[in-house]
Amino acid sequence: MTWENPSATRRQQILRATRTVAVVGASPNPARASNFVATYLLASTDFDVYFVNPNASEILGRPVYKKLADLPVVPDLVDVFRRREDLQGVLDDVLALDGVRTLWLQFGLFDEEVARRAEAAGLEVVMDRCLKVEHARFHGGLHVAGFDTGVISARRRTS
Repeated sequence: MTWENPSATRRQQILRATRTVAVVGASPNPARASNFVATYLLASTDFDVYFVNPNASEILGRPVYKKLADLPVVPDLVDVFRRREDLQGVLDDVLALDGVRTLWLQFGLFDEEVARRAEAAGLEVVMDRCLKVEHARFHGGLHVAGFDTGVISARRRTS
């Protein structure tokens, strides 16, 4: 049986229940997707956001932690921006913490073995989805990213 992401309704529930997010692989480079997502999370959500990157000390004016275990809190959700070959190690780090509820893998990251292992340990898993896009989708903010939240149609609007 092929692994599938939680339904849109369940993803919305996950985000509503989330209070703290750790962004693993966050980058101080504004051209990187992780920085764009981090900027959105800080400006447009009520999440307490923590950054994890062993090669940075500050991102967007906030401290950066070398590893998940260094965070001052256990995050509800771990949002991952790492290479696919790093995912097993990231999951090991997540499982070493007691209390993480969701492992979220960004666009392009999909590994059924990681998902099944995480679920067996009691985590919810979302893969190949952008946390920013999903949050905006469920909170009416897609227009902020250049999307029209109205009905999609090839017809011109009549006034």
